[in-house]
Amino acid sequence: MFVDYITVMLVNMVAGLTLLGLYFLVGLTRPTQKHWAAAMAMVGLVALATGLHMTLTWPMPRLAKVNLQWANIAFGEMSVLFGVLFLGAALAVAKGWSLIGVGVYAFFAGAAAIVVGLRVAQLGLTQRPELSAAGFILGGLGGVLACPIVALRHKALRAIGAIVLFVAAAVWALVGYGSYWMHLQSFAELK
Repeated sequence: MFVDYITVMLVNMVAGLTLLGLYFLVGLTRPTQKHWAAAMAMVGLVALATGLHMTLTWPMPRLAKVNLQWANIAFGEMSVLFGVLFLGAALAVAKGWSLIGVGVYAFFAGAAAIVVGLRVAQLGLTQRPELSAAGFILGGLGGVLACPIVALRHKALRAIGAIVLFVAAAVWALVGYGSYWMHLQSFAELK
């Protein structure tokens, strides 16, 4: 039997995207931002640890009826990028540093998530590929928008970015919590 912890990665993504949306709306322009650092670090740590393990060990197998190995790339590698982004943001916020460099990194990580989302849709990966593709694409769009948001801090741009992130979080919440429901049943039935 293989270890499947994509569910925790998805719920962590929901928490992170929601946190970042809230930060864009109410935290980014405040003089004191350090209180956001701990939550950002928590998201970053979970994403980096699970993503690195998945990327380096490829725990998702090729089974008789289905090949799950693609998930090691799509979920593992994207989780590494997400984790590094949140740990970098946590450090920058805690130290009062500029977030421009983190935003530049977010642009490229976001572009990668968009590519993954397009490919998930094209190849019909996951049980609900349209939903997963939307999660990757919207989350990636949030990453692409991060650099102009942190550089310009324009209220309308921050609101647009937050809405994109909240919708992405909602999509991943449907996928993640649905996966918990399904995985508990399927793992309970294993003999």
